[in-house]
Amino acid sequence: MSGASLRPVADEFRVPPNLTDYEAARASFRWEDARDALAGLPDGAGLNIAHEAVDRHLTGERATRTAIRWLSKSDDVVEISYRELGERTSRFANVLDHLGVAPGDGVFLLLGRVPALYVAALGALKHRAVLTPLFAAFGPEPIRQRLELGHGRVLVTSRRLYERKVVPVRAQLPELAHVLIVDVDGEPPDGTLDLTALLEAASPSYAIGPTDPETPSLLHFTSGTTGTPKGAQHVHEAIVAHITTARFALDLHPDDIYWCTADPGWVTGTSYGIVAPLALGVTMLVDEAEYDTARWYHILEEQGVSVWYTAPTAIRRLMRAGDDALTGRDLSSLRFIASVGEPLNPAAVLWGRDTFGLPIHDNWWQTETGAIMVANFAAVDVKPGSMGLPVPGIEAAIVRRTGDEEDPEAELGVEILHEPDVEGELALKAGWPSMFRTYLGQPEHYARCFRDGWYLSGDLARRDADGYLWFLGRSDDVIKTAGHLIGPTEVEGVLTAHDAVVEAAVIGIPDEVAGEVVKAYVLLYPEEESTPELLRDLQGFARKRLGPAVAPREIVVAKSLPKTRSGKIMRRLLKARELGLDEGDLSTLESDVDDRSHGVTPGPDDEKGQT
Repeated sequence: MSGASLRPVADEFRVPPNLTDYEAARASFRWEDARDALAGLPDGAGLNIAHEAVDRHLTGERATRTAIRWLSKSDDVVEISYRELGERTSRFANVLDHLGVAPGDGVFLLLGRVPALYVAALGALKHRAVLTPLFAAFGPEPIRQRLELGHGRVLVTSRRLYERKVVPVRAQLPELAHVLIVDVDGEPPDGTLDLTALLEAASPSYAIGPTDPETPSLLHFTSGTTGTPKGAQHVHEAIVAHITTARFALDLHPDDIYWCTADPGWVTGTSYGIVAPLALGVTMLVDEAEYDTARWYHILEEQGVSVWYTAPTAIRRLMRAGDDALTGRDLSSLRFIASVGEPLNPAAVLWGRDTFGLPIHDNWWQTETGAIMVANFAAVDVKPGSMGLPVPGIEAAIVRRTGDEEDPEAELGVEILHEPDVEGELALKAGWPSMFRTYLGQPEHYARCFRDGWYLSGDLARRDADGYLWFLGRSDDVIKTAGHLIGPTEVEGVLTAHDAVVEAAVIGIPDEVAGEVVKAYVLLYPEEESTPELLRDLQGFARKRLGPAVAPREIVVAKSLPKTRSGKIMRRLLKARELGLDEGDLSTLESDVDDRSHGVTPGPDDEKGQT
């Protein structure tokens, strides 16, 4: 089923969209043209992300525009112009040079969302170092693990984070030559340097060296189901895709006030929370504080945000808070809302339309893709629940893997599934600018991601008759029950359509007869009470829409769901705990399932779909 669409009304656009004719754009778009439209380093010296994001603005009228408007936890506001950002990032690049840090060395950031993080990130890219931002909420072991895997030579952090999280593992990091403290407040801790003093002594001018587009730039780690995280290596050419997709998928214009709520420790917070908006010359907001409903609505209103990029988890939190939190607010500056991280359920898309007068535009991409690959565009129909359409320049297909992976002699390939509404794996034709170039130190794992020139995403999806893509789940999340293959997202979407449910997570658990059966964890709206009557109603609701073979056999009401800090529900963690298995890498975990969750398991009659 393709789903009903929301049709944009052309005369309601306050700003003409960057992409108005999707089919024409797909037919005419060439990555070569997008590359040629960038400034490039002077004298043909290559392509550098920091030059496109900062230095190219310094000789024009953008130099005096606010690049970063930083909001502190205590509501102080600091504005940094492009000119000032250029000087600060040059000072940082000179500090690296002074310390003997060579291009290609690893520079890691362990900071909250403070100005020093953004200065160091762009300064490191100017110096052609390899940049890795880390979540400040990481514990000592994931910090050590990533610094070791990424050959971290420099770490920029705060005094508190250093003493609490780095000191316990510093002796295990022989490659870590320099720890730069941003807030020394007296003498720096032993084995560290005062970054503020170093910056004051450094020159505000820095000439970016020749940068081949294939020069490594960003290293982002993904957490695996088991084992160590994988480091996805990107290059400076990624800026071509960052800028292009920010124009097409986020509809960013140079005069926008833009807020990306993602932390730079997540790839979204780097690609679209640092690089893309600055490359387009916008004013971007950075909020130091964590999520708070009233604060977020205040920021949207007070700062006149026009484009807002956030995550489904945050949207569902706002939905749970209710409409009273919006009373008296003027959010008329807002013209475009986008979401990424987990599939956005149809109810959330429609909530955006009903609450803000704007549908929330879901999009899809991965750490490995480096930029948005599939999106719901401003001037194109939105189908609630769909990932959208491939970005111009991206060729997507639904495929089935062929060949026996267990047989070293077998010829491995893919079969492209052309028929609409056939379930398979989402694949992308390799070669877009922000595609990761390797898994650091794991070339064999990288090679397994590609077949016949296609990147295999590991995500299950289907394409409808109109070309829209629908996410079904990770390939390792798929549930096999009584001969059926069930994507958890389909079941979760039905459960969240119930008036009492704001969020859901679905897994498969072993069953002697069916192989697996569906188990669901649901999060209720605050005003809802978990009762046997509500749970029976919810099961009936699911069976009526999904059928007894697909509907959950067991529903558990939880007080929270385990998520990564990027907002992705960790179904594999729910399953591991259900089955007593190894929980794998938990370094990106944000929250947990409440041990006091309670639910209902259907009796024999219920299994037959009876009430």
